[in-house]
Amino acid sequence: MTPLAFEDIVARLAAWRFPAGIDGVVGIATGGTVPAALVAQRLGVGLKTIALNYRDEANTPRFDAPRLLAAVPDLGAWRRVLLVDDVFVSGKSWHAARALLPATTEVLPFVLKGKTDFALIRDVDGCVQWPWKTYGPAAGVEA
Repeated sequence: MTPLAFEDIVARLAAWRFPAGIDGVVGIATGGTVPAALVAQRLGVGLKTIALNYRDEANTPRFDAPRLLAAVPDLGAWRRVLLVDDVFVSGKSWHAARALLPATTEVLPFVLKGKTDFALIRDVDGCVQWPWKTYGPAAGVEA
């Protein structure tokens, strides 16, 4: 597992060229909550979350498809949003979250790590250790 420093992530976010005209950020909880908060703060826009569960702490799928855990937030007047998650592996969580948002909303993808065009970190192979997550036996994950 590759540790990533908070300062490195913040520096990468500061240098990222986000599209103009974003009305708000929707984070895919729980893994995307902190990344979405960082992106919303960087852009100076509001934040809402969609609570889905698909993978466990060891990054293994728990279910055949992501499961919705709470009501989908009302986006109000937001017409253009960034849908943010921590990692894009199979894309199942991202696509499930997108399907829950109004078809009239322009939804742009953004993840911290993945082998996609919309990932902040593409130069680190394998799993990463986020500075805001606890790893180890207490979390049920071996380091």
